[in-house]
Amino acid sequence: MSDSTDDELQLTIEQLAYESGMSVRNIRNHQTRGLLPPPEVRARTGYYGRRHLERLRFIQQMQADGLKLSAIERLLGGDDNFADRFVGVRRAISAPLETEAAEVLTLAELEERFGPAETNARSLLKAQKLGLLINLGDGTFEVPSPSLLRAAHEVVERGIPLVAALAVIEKAQRDARSTSKAFVKLFLDELWKPFDEAGQPDEQWEHITDSIERLRTIATEALLGVFQPTLTAEIEKAFGKILEDQAKRRS
Repeated sequence: MSDSTDDELQLTIEQLAYESGMSVRNIRNHQTRGLLPPPEVRARTGYYGRRHLERLRFIQQMQADGLKLSAIERLLGGDDNFADRFVGVRRAISAPLETEAAEVLTLAELEERFGPAETNARSLLKAQKLGLLINLGDGTFEVPSPSLLRAAHEVVERGIPLVAALAVIEKAQRDARSTSKAFVKLFLDELWKPFDEAGQPDEQWEHITDSIERLRTIATEALLGVFQPTLTAEIEKAFGKILEDQAKRRS
């Protein structure tokens, strides 16, 4: 039932507990605190919809982030519209990206792909630190981004040591983190802060939530648009110098 796209879910409290992974007792407690809107009652049976399920998942996420129930109550209690808007913001923040399927490789498969010399303990630890590999503890490794591993493999096949490639990936991650913070700060400074200072007008909530949902896509497209011509320019600059040096040697 959790895979349904129907916005008019009709769940009993027991079904809601199953879908949310929360006990019936906790759901009733949240209702008592005003964290959960009342169900639609028909023939003495309360029915809950997608809105209730999303609200419960929001509460679970907030608790997982370390927020106490009393703080969540202050955030959500008493104003259903305000609560639903923050649920929407949270959904926009935590919406999963479309990513490639992870792979699982054995140490022997990694050694076959990169060579025993490259898959030494130092390189494996570095790859795990960078998140390229996740040690599953049974002699196997999860590869969250197979395409990145394939790129590393091609680099090694062309004669570049894996440790050198990992050093570049580490620097790229640092640069990406800095760039990501800059984009987030841009949205906070230019969108959220003016919206908040204006008293969070009702008519602007949809724009704010949509902007948050689009943030990752916009930032990725902008970064790629900047990176590609910059990389081309650096390649031309570096190899142009090499060709110039070669011409001087032959003259």
